[in-house]
Amino acid sequence: MLFAALLALSPLAHAGDAAAPRIGVNRLHLAWLPRAEQERILKDIAASGATHIRVSLSRPVDKSIEAVEIASRLGLRVLLEIQLANKSYYPESARPRTGFGRVWDIYRLSDLDPDRYRKGLHEALQRIDALGIRLEAIEPGNEINYAGYNGDLAVYREPGPRSPRSIAEIQDRAAFERGLDTYIRVLEISRDEVRATVHSRDGAVVSAGLSDMSAKQADQRGMERLDPGEFIAALRQRGMDSLVDAYGIHIYPGRLPAAALDRRVTNLLDFCQPADLGKPCWVTEWGVANTARSCPVDDSWRENTISAIRAAFGHLMEAKRLTAAFYYDWDTEPSYSLWRCGKLSPAAAAAIEPAETPEGRAK
Repeated sequence: MLFAALLALSPLAHAGDAAAPRIGVNRLHLAWLPRAEQERILKDIAASGATHIRVSLSRPVDKSIEAVEIASRLGLRVLLEIQLANKSYYPESARPRTGFGRVWDIYRLSDLDPDRYRKGLHEALQRIDALGIRLEAIEPGNEINYAGYNGDLAVYREPGPRSPRSIAEIQDRAAFERGLDTYIRVLEISRDEVRATVHSRDGAVVSAGLSDMSAKQADQRGMERLDPGEFIAALRQRGMDSLVDAYGIHIYPGRLPAAALDRRVTNLLDFCQPADLGKPCWVTEWGVANTARSCPVDDSWRENTISAIRAAFGHLMEAKRLTAAFYYDWDTEPSYSLWRCGKLSPAAAAAIEPAETPEGRAK
């Protein structure tokens, strides 16, 4: 624009086992806020009717856990995104790859130290567990198929060069592939650590939500990225399917007619399958921009777009290829935010409305 073994042979928690798909909202960076502000925001989210929330485990970790505790106390079910940019997971000698001032500097995934990662994650999950909190799911990493969140992918000094269309074209392919190997270790550790908890031992492990950025957009930004399907395939070849319950993916389809939106969503999620055939997907971010800043906000056209996307999600959910969708974002991104002018618009309410099931609405 983003948890250890029950036993080594224990079965994976099944991301599609719940009676209803998870429909939620993102509210990241709560760790940067005072507790009173965390309380205010999370109370608004809970009062809106939202049932699920995606929050981050980031520095400062104490404040991240504080936000998880508040959300859980308010009855929100938590998807915990584990930010791999946390410098505690890297050797002191590691240095972030530069973004040349056009995007943030970011650590190389290939530099991540699995032992440091295990230590940090273990401590955090055990503290959350000691509070009696059950995590719905954990999601190690965010958009790691894109240079903005994976320092093994290049940011060009200036846009201009053609960005890669395949792994074979990546500037530092050897480092990138080492990063993929490291990420498999991250998933293995994450699964072990979440299975070692009492309250979250059945929580789903979701792979990092991948960016849907197109090659054309990457060319314009001067950054490397890979298609989600190719990235997933590379991780599957390394054994990812034995470690995760679902694949994470992000969708920002832009302003398209309803039929085109359906095609865009369906094509992007073509690698998502029911659990008996493969792995379903969790859309851990999706969003529709409305640049209007006036109050009251005119959100009528966004309501139509959101309804079309929710309909596309609904078809995939009925086929059990999609089991969760979290809207981005609640109140921090001016164009994407659901909370406008002190309330939810009808479009915003439609984005987080619980999914229908044969047994009725999700509870």
